[in-house]
Amino acid sequence: MGLNDPQWGNKNNNGGPPDLEEILRKLNAKIAALLSGKNGSNRGGSGDTGGSPMPKGGSLGLIAVVVTLIWLGSGFYIVDESQRGVVLRFGKQVETTEPGPRWHIPNPIESVEIVNLSQVRTVEVGYRENVKNKILKESLMLTDDENIIDIQFAVQYFLRDPAEYLFNNRNPDENVRQAAETAIREVVGKNKMDFVLYEGREQVAASATKLIQDILDRYKSGIVISKLTMQNAQPPEQVQAAFDDAVKAGQDKERQKNEGQSYANDVIPRASGTAARLIQEAEGYRQSVIANAEGDASRFKQILVEYEKAPAVTRDRMYLDMMQQVMGNVSKVMVDQKNGSSLLYLPLDKLIDNSRSATANSADAVPATPAVAPATTEGMDATAAQRARDALLGRDRSAR
Repeated sequence: MGLNDPQWGNKNNNGGPPDLEEILRKLNAKIAALLSGKNGSNRGGSGDTGGSPMPKGGSLGLIAVVVTLIWLGSGFYIVDESQRGVVLRFGKQVETTEPGPRWHIPNPIESVEIVNLSQVRTVEVGYRENVKNKILKESLMLTDDENIIDIQFAVQYFLRDPAEYLFNNRNPDENVRQAAETAIREVVGKNKMDFVLYEGREQVAASATKLIQDILDRYKSGIVISKLTMQNAQPPEQVQAAFDDAVKAGQDKERQKNEGQSYANDVIPRASGTAARLIQEAEGYRQSVIANAEGDASRFKQILVEYEKAPAVTRDRMYLDMMQQVMGNVSKVMVDQKNGSSLLYLPLDKLIDNSRSATANSADAVPATPAVAPATTEGMDATAAQRARDALLGRDRSAR
């Protein structure tokens, strides 16, 4: 701060020393009134000549001492813990004082500027006091894809160097505002509109904060940026409706993509499981067929060995085994009596089992008559046995 500043010496009127000229003027007036009063009383008194007036040189010395003490006392000041004091001698920085009681040569030789370092200061860009109170020349910006967006943000900062803050800044808030606007325009101009408005807002804020700090450090402003807060970021009001439609369409697209992906995630694993199951079943069937074929081949080789030893016996045995297998799976028997064969095979156990199963089914279908089933079963068994005996007797008669 220069000596030619019209406000020089008036910034500490509330807490600084009083005006020396005013003090001297008042002291001279009081002393002159006191001296004139004493002289007048000596001249107009009752003739008492015992007293003598104070010498003029002694009164002036006393005044000078008092004035000097007051002047020296005005140099004391106190710096708080969160503050720093910058001592100026004829407007030039001499030193920076730490917290505590301090003294400097009083005015007009030296002065002190107290700077608060812990106070967080805020600068608004694109609006003032409320986001609805927009400043369009600051908030409207152009993105990399040639779209215009409206951004309002706030920058918080505090001081790092009190000397640089006092001597390198004419208007600190305006400097920070201009640096912030420059930085955010550069960052926004390098990114797409969707990135700035949605997924990249934090990255934009971080990049802008770093760029603001670089600009202020290059200017040696003594300011440290603590935080950049994005208050609002949206398209201009003139195209807000169209932009909302585009955003809704994009959201619908993402929703349909997610639904399709979820359906694919449900169908593909199921199809993969079905395919794996079919492959395993086919592999099992292949192994089963191979094993059965190998078993049949081995059995055929064994039968061939036995057949070579006794062909007739082996043929009869094979015939009987096959007939037992075939007749065991049928419920009807046909007896040929013309050839006069003495071999009769009647599967009575199969007939009895079939009759019992039929009776059980009828009993389940008609639960109101459960007592009829045993009699029917017994009658059918007796009928089947009687028929078998009759067939045997008839065959014996024909043979005779």
